[in-house]
Amino acid sequence: MAYRITEARLDRDQAQRQRILDCALLRVAEGGFAALTMQALADDVGIATGSLYRHFRSKGELAAEVFANASQREVDALAAALRGPGSACERLRVGLEQFAARAWHSRRLAFALIAEPVDPEVDEQRLLYREAYAELFIDLLEEGAGAGEFRVEQIGLTAACLVGAIAEALVGPLSPPARAAREAGQPTLELAQVSTSLATFCLRAVGAEESTR
Repeated sequence: MAYRITEARLDRDQAQRQRILDCALLRVAEGGFAALTMQALADDVGIATGSLYRHFRSKGELAAEVFANASQREVDALAAALRGPGSACERLRVGLEQFAARAWHSRRLAFALIAEPVDPEVDEQRLLYREAYAELFIDLLEEGAGAGEFRVEQIGLTAACLVGAIAEALVGPLSPPARAAREAGQPTLELAQVSTSLATFCLRAVGAEESTR
């Protein structure tokens, strides 16, 4: 008689897989993807290293899923802000400021998602999620342009530029040298400075009114 995997076994496997992902995300949040090694992760989970490969074919596959899960949370949070109440201009500002604040309060993870050198599988996910962010901005830009709040011609290109501006504005303040300087008590940019400058730049880029708040 063929062996049948019981529902209880499937539940245990799923629970262990989720624990692996949870521990992997915690490791990335604390030390970046460089800290995500299979041996260290197995120790965190309390299983043999070989057991990890029952759930993930490679470290790259595991890291890509960790990246996707963490990035999806940020996409969902930005979507909620951009689709919330208020004018298109107000929602763009709120979305940018909230995105910067979320990055600021989880700096190592944010830097890992934005700019840390990663496995090819993770880099592929990074490109997909940049497109997901751009799609959110496309929807808002179309709405704002239709209402006369934004003055843009190439909406898709402008949305891609916004994604790039966000990444470039945050990568420096979130970088390891900036964190080290902050921990050493040296002067560094503060969240309010970064988020305000980023929002102002992006609003100007889409032709919004300067006084929008």
